[in-house]
Amino acid sequence: MSFLGHVVRFIVSAIVLVIVGYIVPNFAVGGFWSALLLALVIAVLGWIIEGIFGRKVTPFGRGIVGFLASALVIWLAQFVVGGVHVSILGALLAALVIGIIDLFIPVANPFRAGTDRHRD
Repeated sequence: MSFLGHVVRFIVSAIVLVIVGYIVPNFAVGGFWSALLLALVIAVLGWIIEGIFGRKVTPFGRGIVGFLASALVIWLAQFVVGGVHVSILGALLAALVIGIIDLFIPVANPFRAGTDRHRD
């Protein structure tokens, strides 16, 4: 995937995070730039978790473990990005809403973009 493709994915992710900030209680994003940095931090933390524990335990994995890992990544990201405030319940709800939005607007893991998804 090209550099521009990665930029578009992060911009779409940031817009989704801003929308989630308006919908989900106990999940606040300070603005678009905070959301863009939050999208980057979530991607990096997801990549690190995937490297340590494998694909099944990542925010991009499936099932309850992937959902809980996604909520944990969202909660941890607030300590790295200024202007973001998330409670544990807010992280769980945000992970749920992001998962539902991802059904309609799929934003794949930017670190696996452009690779064959059927090779696992």
